[in-house]
Amino acid sequence: MSPEAFPSEPRERVVALLEQVVEALDLAAEVEVDEGPEEILARVEGEDVGLLIGRRAQTIDAVQLLCYRAAFRGRGERKRVLVDAAGYRERRRETVERQADRAAERALETGKEIELEPMSPTERKIVHDRLKDRPGLETFSEGEEPDRSVIVAPLVADEG
Repeated sequence: MSPEAFPSEPRERVVALLEQVVEALDLAAEVEVDEGPEEILARVEGEDVGLLIGRRAQTIDAVQLLCYRAAFRGRGERKRVLVDAAGYRERRRETVERQADRAAERALETGKEIELEPMSPTERKIVHDRLKDRPGLETFSEGEEPDRSVIVAPLVADEG
């Protein structure tokens, strides 16, 4: 697609880019994009979309970043762009939330820090958000990308 033919509106840019990716990967899939006031949500539904998701979601995260950059290139206003394939993001969110809950219980029971597996920035945010209001706990990230992980720690009582 020539730059002159590239759509001017963010939503249409996401559609165009995702359709090119689906075609390049030779996927039997459909692209659906909805735009709300705070985000653009793109869904790819079809067979064998695992190729689009990639190992540890690296491919879909990269495609999501490309969609975001393309959607708002040369524009002042921005909003979140989410790309999902066959419901992967929601299933992964549920898994990460369960891991966060289990780590919180173990940290409170043992009084020790619990380190979760390395996660993407998006997944680490899910953990922090899930546990931020849980009493007696704190969360923080440690390590360098791509091996950065969340630590769930019991709060130490102030002695004073």
